[in-house]
Amino acid sequence: MEDIVTIRRPIFIAKVKPFIDKPIVKVFTGIRRCGKSVMMHLVQSELKDNGIDESRILSLNFESRNDKRTANLQSVCDAVAETAKRFSGQKIYLFFDEVQELIGWEKIINSFLVDYDCDIYITGSNAHLLSGELATYLGGRYVSINIYPFSFQELVSLQMAQGKTVDKKALFREYLTYGGFPFLYNYNFSDSEKNQYLSDVFDSIIIKDIAQRNAVRDVALFKQVVTFIMSNVGNRFSAKSIVNYLKSINRTISTETLYNYIEYAKNAFLLMMIQRQDLVGKVVLSSQEKIYLTDHGMRQALYGFNTRDIGQILENIVCLELRRRGYDVTVGKNVENEVDFCCANGNDISYYQVAYLLASPETTEREFGAFRRIKDNYPRYVLSLDEFDFSQNGIIHKNIIDWLLEYSPE
Repeated sequence: MEDIVTIRRPIFIAKVKPFIDKPIVKVFTGIRRCGKSVMMHLVQSELKDNGIDESRILSLNFESRNDKRTANLQSVCDAVAETAKRFSGQKIYLFFDEVQELIGWEKIINSFLVDYDCDIYITGSNAHLLSGELATYLGGRYVSINIYPFSFQELVSLQMAQGKTVDKKALFREYLTYGGFPFLYNYNFSDSEKNQYLSDVFDSIIIKDIAQRNAVRDVALFKQVVTFIMSNVGNRFSAKSIVNYLKSINRTISTETLYNYIEYAKNAFLLMMIQRQDLVGKVVLSSQEKIYLTDHGMRQALYGFNTRDIGQILENIVCLELRRRGYDVTVGKNVENEVDFCCANGNDISYYQVAYLLASPETTEREFGAFRRIKDNYPRYVLSLDEFDFSQNGIIHKNIIDWLLEYSPE
């Protein structure tokens, strides 16, 4: 097989850089197999480039059973103490990968901060476990950096690093279908092999990150719920529609169980619930959230039809990209219209509409007209796969592929 090529992922390096060498735990969170472990190695490379000797870096992977240092709390404490002793008077760097696999991990992280001159980085695949326990034991002395699967821009960078000629349109069709899990793009897999990998990742998330941790007894029912949600990506969440669907296939679920399932899936970074915002009153609405996926490739493996449902998938890609770029994202309710995405990062505010093609005057009017009642003057964008510029009345139209490739985090 081909050698694995690693790219720098500057969008995430830029997010962690301000916190390097600061007395605060850096937590890389994200869906299983999105590249958190690689991010740990990239940060270690950054440290080495800045003159830190490799021997001052202690890196432990808690999914490995071959490293006796990861066996229990005491063995981890011993490894850290030994490293600190060897480099007395110098800062040591601690990297703990998939730390939630170590029972009682949260109790020792704070003690390391107190007892040693150290810089700590951890990864994990469960949002509730990490944020809940860290909030309890660290009292705010941590920062969470959410890692996502590859963006389209990163896929282009990877192919260039692999020495391939990049056909952006062809690569985008592949990304549209199979998503951005890094492993898929380091090997020449067939379509069936890609689907198999994505299905296996999904099963691993269901079993390891959800069923085992939350004592889900009816795993088959949970998978049916998630598959139905995946088929309705970009639509408003409706508990009633899910309950009715399950009834139609002779399955029943209580509303409480359904909401628990949704929370489990969110905590495992399987899906995102995007709240709706009243653009007139500027308040977040408490109901009718929209559902998006952390990676749309699993939808192809479990449900299919990503290329048929291209409008939904493009919307998911844009939502994920906006989150990746650091925006808080809501769906805008504007009297009779809805704005796909309202984005805010401090004073950086913008609005987005997403369409497949502006194929008719009616479609163009609908997409551009969604902004009509917005009273402020923040930037407004319509994104589609059209190659002609339809910008009008101060509203900027961009080709989605071009927009995905234009971002520069540094």
